[in-house]
Amino acid sequence: MTTELEEGRLEAAPAASAPAKISWREKRYRRRRRRVWLEEILGWILVPIILFGGYWLIIVMLDALGTSPSAIIDGIRSINL
Repeated sequence: MTTELEEGRLEAAPAASAPAKISWREKRYRRRRRRVWLEEILGWILVPIILFGGYWLIIVMLDALGTSPSAIIDGIRSINL
């Protein structure tokens, strides 16, 4: 019967292999994907802000001119009749 001591030295465990380097195409693909996601998120945030800001700007300008959207619509209807 043999013991572990009699079997000799253990082989060194192979070092964990370094992860493969990412190619330039893979880096470019990842950058593009990040940019697409960022643009999508910014779109969902900025578009409503821009629309609300435009609506608010029109209302403020009409108030400054002493009129309102309903007055303008009534004026357009009276012209067409």
